[in-house]
Amino acid sequence: MQRSTRFRPRHLTALASTYVADLSHLSRVLTAILLLVLGACEPGDEPAEGSAATVTPIESPAGPESGEPFLSSSEDGVWMSWLQAAPDGGHRLMLSRLAAGSWATPTVVAESERFFVNWADFPSVTTDATGALWAHWLLRGDAGGYDYGVRVSRSIDGGASWSEPWTPHEDGTPQEHGFVTLLPMEDGVGVVWLDGREYSDGPDGSPASREMTLRFRTAGALGAGSETLLDGRTCDCCQTDAAMTSQGPVVTYRDRSMDEIRDIYVTRRVAGEWTEGRAVHDDGWHIEGCPVNGPAIVAEGDNVAIAWFTAANEEPRVKVAFSTDAGATFSEPVVVDSGDPSGRVDLLRSPDGSVVVSWLERTGGEGAEVRVRRVWPEGRIGPESAVAVSSGARSSGFPRMASIDDHALLFAWTDLGSGPSPMISTAVVEVPQ
Repeated sequence: MQRSTRFRPRHLTALASTYVADLSHLSRVLTAILLLVLGACEPGDEPAEGSAATVTPIESPAGPESGEPFLSSSEDGVWMSWLQAAPDGGHRLMLSRLAAGSWATPTVVAESERFFVNWADFPSVTTDATGALWAHWLLRGDAGGYDYGVRVSRSIDGGASWSEPWTPHEDGTPQEHGFVTLLPMEDGVGVVWLDGREYSDGPDGSPASREMTLRFRTAGALGAGSETLLDGRTCDCCQTDAAMTSQGPVVTYRDRSMDEIRDIYVTRRVAGEWTEGRAVHDDGWHIEGCPVNGPAIVAEGDNVAIAWFTAANEEPRVKVAFSTDAGATFSEPVVVDSGDPSGRVDLLRSPDGSVVVSWLERTGGEGAEVRVRRVWPEGRIGPESAVAVSSGARSSGFPRMASIDDHALLFAWTDLGSGPSPMISTAVVEVPQ
């Protein structure tokens, strides 16, 4: 069985940037709508009958040589950020808002010749409870290689202007700091990131433990909170995610045991204290290198859902599990893929309590499709649909989705095959109830 592509920052020789051109060919990348009956369900589970999703392409605001899309929803519409190659070198972090079915003129959040540009570790923009926008991006340090750090900025005028960038980590080591999640909070954001400071020897010459760590810090209009260590040994380069429950924030990530078991974990802040990380499900995936496949989480009240990829026992799977106690415990997972996924999941919650999960499914060779389906807490799954033709190559990146309203979703992905170079494509998708 083919395994997921492995990626370990310390051993990667080149950064794969996913970039783009030519919107006129967008329609070529959208497949005919598919209705598939899966053999990938758990025994006894049957896909719900119904129509497949409808996919309507819309013109993307991204220009040539763009990639790394990120989507977030707010009362004002859906925001998309992405990286775009600048005409004179370097890159720009761009931002546009979709409202009333059309994209606003893109604006520049930040620009630099020192952006760290990577298919798996990408910037984001989100809104907090006050409506302020928060952005993060990554900048290279002076040491080169994997010396890069996080920058966070805030806008209170809809992205027209941005505050001076702030760095949440203060260790000063020339190591990797990235894979950030910005969690909207009452007046600001919680910043979650993977931190490689333990790869540096101590100032007294003590040897480095060479462990990737998971850390958290709040940022708001009145300043920053203290830094907190959430887990002292995590997978090197899998994305993090976080959600707010009625009992507080929940952070999900890929752990790394001393025996190289790399399953999906959660940690929760309860009564002001973070719990010890625990597995969402005991997949028992033994893998010596990082698979570059982080989880996705959504929450409302005490209800939480997590989607993730695993290839335990050489069997690639995309799974979804639910919690009714704010992430303290989770149900047995439901398998949602068609038998040969490459992961790269995203997850959204619907008003009826179901979730919509997206992932990449391999279709032979380097071919893949962005697929989507609905899952209910009791384990029922809806019909599976293909949203777009894609690729299993690293440069295809991570497809993203966001809610437009109770019925429609926005998808953004990197199109590798419709023009002379890659470019971000977007579409509105209605997933059947």
